[in-house]
Amino acid sequence: MTPGRPILPGADKLRRPLGTHASAKGASDEGNERKAMSTLFTRIIEGELPGRFVWKDDDVVAFLSIGPLAEGHTLVVPREEVDRWTDASPELWGRLTAVAQTIGAAQVEAFGAARAGLIIAGFEINHLHLHVWPSNSEAEYDFKRAQHNPDPAVLDAAAEKIREALRAAGHGDHVPAG
Repeated sequence: MTPGRPILPGADKLRRPLGTHASAKGASDEGNERKAMSTLFTRIIEGELPGRFVWKDDDVVAFLSIGPLAEGHTLVVPREEVDRWTDASPELWGRLTAVAQTIGAAQVEAFGAARAGLIIAGFEINHLHLHVWPSNSEAEYDFKRAQHNPDPAVLDAAAEKIREALRAAGHGDHVPAG
């Protein structure tokens, strides 16, 4: 991939104003949108609530989980409020998975992990998100193992490791300042 080039062609077609929801089929015409209360993730994206961001672009953001399965556990979230992954347009889904793959590669590099884990759960917050984390075993794929009160300094350091790895891989245009 060439640094500075979009990860997915046609990404400019993915935008929907925050606070609007796609219909169950993911349609994007105005007749199928409704104004609703912002999700917790939208409030983080808009800066109403704090988040440790490692990626920001026009369509997708990524920030650290406050209940990590492992150091560096990141949530990849569309700016568009889509509830289920099956409701996302193919273009948005492609963009999300491309960013998740990029984040995962940075995590493997930053934390020396064997693999990057990926889970789509979505029961805790009704806003599509992909869990991505550096993983060394299948045992790490268990949400019962999530940390409930992680040290903020450890989260900050993990976010910076991921940002550094993303910059080193040529994605600096999408890496916010820490």
